[in-house]
Amino acid sequence: MEKAPQPVLGPDASAETSDQQPDRTLYDVAAVEDVREGEVFSVIIKEQSIALVRVGGEVHALGGRCPHKGAPLRGRLHCYSKAHGDVIVCPWHKAVFGVRDGRVKEPVAFSGLPVYPVRLVEGRVLVGVSPLPARVPEPCMEDSSVLVLGGGAAAASAIYTLREEGFAGSIILIGDESLPPYDRPSLSKGIFLGGPDKVQPPLLLNDAFFAHHEITRVQGTITSLDCTAKRVELADGRDYSADHVLITTGGRPAKPDLPGIELTGVMTMHGVQDARQIAEEITGEQAVVLIGGGLTTLELASALRQKGAGVTVIAPEQVIPMEAQWGREVGRILLRLHADNGVAFITDSEVVNIYGKDHVEGIELDDGMKLPCTHVLMAVGNEPCRSFLPDDVGTDADGGVSGIVVDEDMRVLPGIYAAGDVAAFQHEGTLCRIEHWRQAQIEGRAAARTILGLSRQPMPIPWYWTQQFGKKLEYMGWGEPFDRVLIEGDLSGFDFMAAYMRGQKVVALVSAGRSSAMARAAVDFDGFVAKEVRTSIV
Repeated sequence: MEKAPQPVLGPDASAETSDQQPDRTLYDVAAVEDVREGEVFSVIIKEQSIALVRVGGEVHALGGRCPHKGAPLRGRLHCYSKAHGDVIVCPWHKAVFGVRDGRVKEPVAFSGLPVYPVRLVEGRVLVGVSPLPARVPEPCMEDSSVLVLGGGAAAASAIYTLREEGFAGSIILIGDESLPPYDRPSLSKGIFLGGPDKVQPPLLLNDAFFAHHEITRVQGTITSLDCTAKRVELADGRDYSADHVLITTGGRPAKPDLPGIELTGVMTMHGVQDARQIAEEITGEQAVVLIGGGLTTLELASALRQKGAGVTVIAPEQVIPMEAQWGREVGRILLRLHADNGVAFITDSEVVNIYGKDHVEGIELDDGMKLPCTHVLMAVGNEPCRSFLPDDVGTDADGGVSGIVVDEDMRVLPGIYAAGDVAAFQHEGTLCRIEHWRQAQIEGRAAARTILGLSRQPMPIPWYWTQQFGKKLEYMGWGEPFDRVLIEGDLSGFDFMAAYMRGQKVVALVSAGRSSAMARAAVDFDGFVAKEVRTSIV
């Protein structure tokens, strides 16, 4: 049990305070020696969680919970970043905050941590509960304008960064959904279990943010972009232009050319309307076929089984799920997890027909087997949304990667940028397109910094997570090939760290039950590998 802090400086703690008279008391919360470098020391003062961080002879006090989802910030979460200096990193979703100013240094948070006054007196740490005034950015680029195309994570991150860094010009966001940018990964992780009226994904930026920062939202379908004039035309004839255009249109679920693909009951999972449709139409008495073998498929299978539906996954030539990405050992525990929860897998045949009169009645496999079902969910990958662009703009000359090719500053052409799932960029000589939520926010932030004329920052190593039947697994890496997997911990108990090796190099990590360790790896992957992976796994 934590000891109640004692006021030692300032007014009587029992005195009434108000917004006009903030509590200026400094509370004695710890001995300086108890706050160790590399660790976050957590205290509670007047029901406020506060994180203490020591840097040399200084102690800093910040908000003790991540503003994104409320993750507690305590333990080994103080790291040193080559790009940002001393930081705190959230264990849940890897948001990174500056120790000295509390500001967001890397996504996924959309507000910083409050910073509290600290004094060191005779070996004791004294902390106030009234936050210090936040830094107000110097306004810049008042006469400039930005068009952001698309309404996902990359768009939200770019808009937040522009305003956070002082961009005072006009910003217009154009997207085809009525909602502001929202938390899309929650859709496949079971948000539809509570029924269609409960499908309300968390907003990344709410209406109050757009109003306060004078950002215009436009709903419409983009039909063309004139890259020279930087002018966008919508399907209803409206057009908009700006000094800078950022493309964050993401991707759309691919649909294979199958007979019956247009039948009612064939679904994909992309937006909130898809989740509401699944919540409304699929019940616990129905049989559902999922086509695909990736994480979206597995997450949907988990959620639908928890809803009570019968689930069969059709994943041709993928005997072990995620084996190509995560290796045979981790893939096997996923397979066992799903099998133990009643998910059936067919991996030796593929779907050749979806049959039914007006609505799906079943699927037919290439071996002649017919499998009755009420719904078919397709999760066989995404196609980047770039049809409004001329074919010769941002195209991979070798044709190996779809999307919009950008340079190291997320620039397509002068004044034209792309970020998120639609963007393809070079990493160590290889063109890659990474379709993950945190990465999209990182790229959106990078594009905003380019627009602002700020210095380029190193691209953090990609990270993503999945939740299936109550088990959380995390991946960190660039998706590079590996030749062996080394594992420390308990695989079957979902408490492990796996290192993916190519020769003597660690190219990726997968873990379960090691969120804080993965947080440290997110800040300094090479340093984490040298200090913690090579001493305990390799």
